[in-house]
Amino acid sequence: MNKKQVGAWAMFDFANSVYPAVIVSVVFQIYFIESVVGNEAGEGDAWWGRAVSLSALIVALSAPVLGAVADRAGVRKRFMALCVAMCITGVALFTTLEPGMVLYGFILFLIANVGFEASLVFYNAYLPEIVPPEKQGWVSGLGFGVGYAGSALGLVMALQFATTNVQMVWILVAAMFLVFSIPSFLYLPRDQEGSMSVSRAAFWGLTSFRELWGEVMGQKELRRYLLAYFFYIDGVLTAIYMSSTLASNTFGYEQTELIYLYLAIQIAALIGAFMLAKPTDVIGPKKVVTGVLGLWIGIAIAIFFIESKAAFAVVGMLAGFGLGSIQAASRAFMASLIPDGRESEMFGFYALCGKSSSVIGPLVFGQVALMTGGNQKLSVISISVLFVLGALLLQRVNDPKATPALT
Repeated sequence: MNKKQVGAWAMFDFANSVYPAVIVSVVFQIYFIESVVGNEAGEGDAWWGRAVSLSALIVALSAPVLGAVADRAGVRKRFMALCVAMCITGVALFTTLEPGMVLYGFILFLIANVGFEASLVFYNAYLPEIVPPEKQGWVSGLGFGVGYAGSALGLVMALQFATTNVQMVWILVAAMFLVFSIPSFLYLPRDQEGSMSVSRAAFWGLTSFRELWGEVMGQKELRRYLLAYFFYIDGVLTAIYMSSTLASNTFGYEQTELIYLYLAIQIAALIGAFMLAKPTDVIGPKKVVTGVLGLWIGIAIAIFFIESKAAFAVVGMLAGFGLGSIQAASRAFMASLIPDGRESEMFGFYALCGKSSSVIGPLVFGQVALMTGGNQKLSVISISVLFVLGALLLQRVNDPKATPALT
């Protein structure tokens, strides 16, 4: 491995992780739901669910084509830079948002979230290119571990301004993403000349989706894994997207308490990513993901019964541990199944499965809350079945890092 490239790759996780922690999970989520929309009868939850679901749908539909174009035209790093610029621009424009500007805030979040999620397609594609298979679990865990350190730093910065000058939070997030992403653009492998021009590759990608789909479906283990991933990652992403409104509305967390809680959760996620990174390489990502899904099922059940802030904090810490470990192991699992030279394309389908599934979870969460007069515990139960389905389907996948099993 080229240590400089691995370090730059991990630093991008540090740079981008401030966005989901501060924008998606905590400060902007609450600001949009409570201040921009209002949530007296669950309207804010419903609007937020729509925003998350639509942005996920846009990424899901575009990621495989963009990934294929990046591979064939040799423009992976340029596409990644464009997506980062979209996210930073959207977040910076949050400074122009005021209460009652629902549609405008909705559009700005779409720009920022689509840019963020799409950038991960090209970023993740570097993992199998710069890291040998026997180290991919460890490096994937390193990236998420460093990323959660970035999330913690972002939350500490947000804590200073969330209740006094929320506009400064948006500026800090945009600046942190910009500054700490620079090493990845300097040191990750340069774009190589592709077999097609960008325009030709784009035309091919737009007109050849069935061919792309057939290439993925023709690989049995990859096909089975993506189906399992489709279900279980929906539950995980819904937990990320809707957790702040659950903590705020159901368990009574104030803004400052919420930031402290999420700071603790980021530390737990960092620990989870690092602790299970080596086991991912030693025993294989399948066993790690299966075990963590068992933890997520227990967390969903526990939330239905607990009542106090302290109990929710304990459950939240367990969820943080499970979040860091399942994301790192899933990325390593996917990397181990990808043919050489098809990294961006295949991680595009990884995003397709993840984001198309995450259209379902937040929408269901918001609609169940709306139909039950704001009962978010029933919303949690409604999405817990996704973990069960994902765990069951995962057992059909042969782990390339484990002893071969009978099909």
